[in-house]
Amino acid sequence: EALTGRGVLSRAMAALGAYRCIECNREAAELYRDYQRGVLRISICKSCQKPVDKYIEYDPVIILINAILCKAQAYRHILFNTKINIHGKLCIFCLLCEAYLRWLQLQDSSQNTDPDDLIRYAKEWDFYRMFGIASLEQTSFLVGIFITLWWMRPEMLKTKSDFILLLKALLLSSYGKLLLIPAVIWEHDYTPLCLAFIKVFVLISNSQAIRVTLNLNRMLPWLAILFGLILENGVVYLFQKMGWDV
Repeated sequence: EALTGRGVLSRAMAALGAYRCIECNREAAELYRDYQRGVLRISICKSCQKPVDKYIEYDPVIILINAILCKAQAYRHILFNTKINIHGKLCIFCLLCEAYLRWLQLQDSSQNTDPDDLIRYAKEWDFYRMFGIASLEQTSFLVGIFITLWWMRPEMLKTKSDFILLLKALLLSSYGKLLLIPAVIWEHDYTPLCLAFIKVFVLISNSQAIRVTLNLNRMLPWLAILFGLILENGVVYLFQKMGWDV
């Protein structure tokens, strides 16, 4: 039954032209050929003569490690050859992590320990405010990336599906933000340095996601990320001018 289900999914995705060779990024008709009785053979790419997707035989932990190492092949496997729809939930959870970190830092800077209900309500509102600010900053960052890529390479983002695929790639590649919570829980003298490393790791992952999704060189993704950061910091500056703690 598992093989039958996998075969149905394989045919459906192949019909949509969803498969890609993880080595050369060319489209592929299938990832493997099912010879029945549990005999499977990985398809060979007609362009580069290498296995279309070697990761279909790998353990998920190995795939995750390769993704953490920002290997383009692992990114192509996840984005093109698997059916992962957790990007929305992952985005919300990452924003919650970021909002919690900011809220915690705000509470640490406050000297008021009054347990009054009004104070507790104010603290709860602070968390919602931090979530809203983090969401706006994330949106600004993504908008900056899309504007830059659309302006520099409009042919890359011709259809709605192109935008959706790139958005999915960017949201999935932001998984490094989940490390914010352990960095805060195990707080020590090097926490600010850890948070800086997490930020850099997320940006590197975002760059690789753009590069793999649109099949670009290394320069343009970083240019798009730079403009996204400028727009994001512009939003931060605006909030600061309004007198909000961010």
